[in-house]
Amino acid sequence: MSHRSPLRPFVLSLAMVLALTGCAANGPTASVTEPAPDTHGEIAGAEELAEPALGLTSIDAQGRVSHLDLLDETTVELGAVRAPRAVHSDGRYLFAIDETGVSVVDSGVWTWDHVDHFHYYRAEARVLGDVEGAGAATVATSNSSTTGGTGVFFPESGDAVLLDTEALSKGRLVESFRLSREPGPGMVVPAGSFAAVAAGDEVTLHTADGATTGEPVACEAAAGTLTTRVGAIIGCQDGALLIHVEDERPVVERIPYPDGVSAPRATAFANREGRPRVAALAGDAGIWMLDTRARTWTLLPVPEPVVQVTAVDDADANVLALTRDGRVLVLDGETGAMRAASVPLVGASLAAGAPVTLVADQQRAYLNGPAEGRLWEIDFADNSRLAREFETASAPVFFAETGR
Repeated sequence: MSHRSPLRPFVLSLAMVLALTGCAANGPTASVTEPAPDTHGEIAGAEELAEPALGLTSIDAQGRVSHLDLLDETTVELGAVRAPRAVHSDGRYLFAIDETGVSVVDSGVWTWDHVDHFHYYRAEARVLGDVEGAGAATVATSNSSTTGGTGVFFPESGDAVLLDTEALSKGRLVESFRLSREPGPGMVVPAGSFAAVAAGDEVTLHTADGATTGEPVACEAAAGTLTTRVGAIIGCQDGALLIHVEDERPVVERIPYPDGVSAPRATAFANREGRPRVAALAGDAGIWMLDTRARTWTLLPVPEPVVQVTAVDDADANVLALTRDGRVLVLDGETGAMRAASVPLVGASLAAGAPVTLVADQQRAYLNGPAEGRLWEIDFADNSRLAREFETASAPVFFAETGR
């Protein structure tokens, strides 16, 4: 049986009743840095937790930000940002995007991946401020919420910006570089302490201060990016580029589509954060699976057309897909066979063209329905069972799972 919980204007910082009074970029900040080897897990200004403080942070059509704590189901309003056209998140920060810039929100909850284990943290939630630019930006993040960079590309101006993620963790918006490119589609993709800038059918590599390093790499019509356990990927017309760091230098590998396989290219990638395998739509032909460890593509058949996919990349190789009538399918990531399907949930939102997002962690999936005024938690391993259903006072047009 589904569990329905009333929500006030919904979703952002987790198990903390935080008010963002005075939480602009010039407000008080906590000193949050990557753990030093001799303090193993200790972060100044943050509380280390025994388990992840998972929550759902949402932004409604007016830019109101709120947070639902998934542990105790309490909600708190966190202030307001620009009314978003799109929202990107790395599991800690939310980047609200419109035609004139990007508003940055720190949810104050995150997980630090220590390779063989994890650390979980909670600090102050706050709105950090705005990055100005022309055109709805493409935002790319790494797997670290405290080090490296965050990429922002503004298509109308051609401005390619790398934000200092460590400064973000201390409550400051600092541009490591802002480079000029020809206006048009593009992206800035962080890779360790470096960044790749894709624009004009080529990718250039840069150090954190913007200096060029290495030779340009061809990438026709770059679209779609994601950071995996292995490295960052950029979608190109003929496949994908995998960018990773070896011996303190950026390395670019091309992963071409398989010979003899005809299907529309991948233009957007999704997975459970940090995993090596990712999923992407291949038009109506199926689902592209990219394994960044094996450097291979696989085209999975689908039982019916789907509009959104994400790879859980768990022991069962689950892939989740959203159908045109709003059902969540659980597919076999090796064969494409359907394992389970939910009832229709977000059909009205899809029919209205509202932004619907399907995200997954290791155990549950989350789906929003702006037109339905609902958000669902789905146990995909248990026959796509609806574990919980949340009503929202204001429609969660965009949301992210935070604390993961």
